[in-house]
Amino acid sequence: MIPLLANSCIRLATTKDAPAILSIYAPFCLEESHVSFEVVPPSLQDMEQRIETVLSSMPWLVWVENDQVLGYAYASAHKPRAAYRWSVDVSAYIDPSKRKSGVGSSLYKSLFEILRQQGYFNAYAGITLPNPGSVGLHEKMGFTLVGTYQHVGYKGGAWHDVAWYELALKPIMIDPPEPIPFPELSFNNSVIT
Repeated sequence: MIPLLANSCIRLATTKDAPAILSIYAPFCLEESHVSFEVVPPSLQDMEQRIETVLSSMPWLVWVENDQVLGYAYASAHKPRAAYRWSVDVSAYIDPSKRKSGVGSSLYKSLFEILRQQGYFNAYAGITLPNPGSVGLHEKMGFTLVGTYQHVGYKGGAWHDVAWYELALKPIMIDPPEPIPFPELSFNNSVIT
């Protein structure tokens, strides 16, 4: 994790962060970007709802520097069927001014620690190719390539592949305890690190 400056922190997201989160995410929804397969940026209300929905069971973290959100990472259920409940999908998006600065890996380290405390065993990430920055971040964090969906999405006049990566958050076990919903974990305050 990169050392935090006196004017920066990683903390839990709130719906008040939705405008800043949306400003980071929206460019990836535009037709000229293949990073997200959304083709229209979500509305501010939609983003607020996404944050609330995630925080009802999992963490959503933001990197704040000089009172400005410059990156975020969150987890969501891998699949809705019961047997998947110990696995999560993770995503991180970083403001262009902070890419390759360690913000993404710091957010992920904090996110993964919380997910371990909750009792999750596996994290997965889908990366639309080409995206060397995201591939580099995930490999740096210990993710390994599971496989690639060939030509799975069509956006911007081209077909795109999606590589799927996995990370073991902790060793598997027989009869694992149920994951703890995020709101049931006790944090003294909303600042993670």
